[in-house]
Amino acid sequence: MSPDPSLGDTDLPLLSRGVIERAAHRRTDDAWLASAWLSARILLMDDDGRVPVDAEGRLAYVEAADAPEGERWFLGLDVTGTPYFAVRTEVGASSSNLRQLAMELSDVDAELCSMALALVNWHRTHVYSPVNGERAVTSHAGWVRQPEGGPPMWPRTDPAMIVLVTDGGDRCLLARGAGRPENWYSCLAGFVEPGESAEACVAREVFEEVGLRVHGVRYVVSQPWPFPASLMLGFYALADPDAPITRDPGEIADARWFTRDELRDALEGRSTSMATPGGISVAHHLMDRWVRSG
Repeated sequence: MSPDPSLGDTDLPLLSRGVIERAAHRRTDDAWLASAWLSARILLMDDDGRVPVDAEGRLAYVEAADAPEGERWFLGLDVTGTPYFAVRTEVGASSSNLRQLAMELSDVDAELCSMALALVNWHRTHVYSPVNGERAVTSHAGWVRQPEGGPPMWPRTDPAMIVLVTDGGDRCLLARGAGRPENWYSCLAGFVEPGESAEACVAREVFEEVGLRVHGVRYVVSQPWPFPASLMLGFYALADPDAPITRDPGEIADARWFTRDELRDALEGRSTSMATPGGISVAHHLMDRWVRSG
């Protein structure tokens, strides 16, 4: 079954639009995979997540006849039924990465790059079984690693929350992480701990990082973030702007409230005193969505 083109919803973050049919049932069908390879568009990626680009800066797919040696991973089908594979290999000097390319990519290209990058990062760091220490070989068209005498390993995804805290009116709380540029501000974020809900993580991380109690926690959207293996769960939450901000100095260099107009100017490139995350990020999506709602 091909994906519904309506899933390419431009009101969702770029990496969240779900336009590729993953066709997981084909991953163990060796005959089908061999046939699909012959008509596939093939994405090359190295261990640093770099992909070849053409003279116009677009993804440079190759055909089976031109594909180099390397691990082959089946990524899925587009709406026309065209199969896509990734090959883990060295790439040439004319290359780029997902962060640099993202906002110039189509929904299909961005999702395929995200999938391939997540697989590269997983295969690179899961060569051996954590159960018995045996070397694990690739199976299921790149989606399983199987050690001898041990349980199979599947790609892992680390859940993380990211939240735009507002006062319920025209102010939002943004922070500058330790080590970030002087004028760079974003949403608060953190990893979900074992046995913790995403909503509880929102409350805990906000309190730990800036000392504020939040309420009205509301889920908005999720986005894969393969840098290296996260699923970002985006939220809005409310807090009292008159409550004192108490920063965790190890995590947060600065945190303060901004008006909707200040954030709008930053997102639209008119601010000389404030910079925000790029359009590929779910943080940008949360900010932009809030600004447009006012």
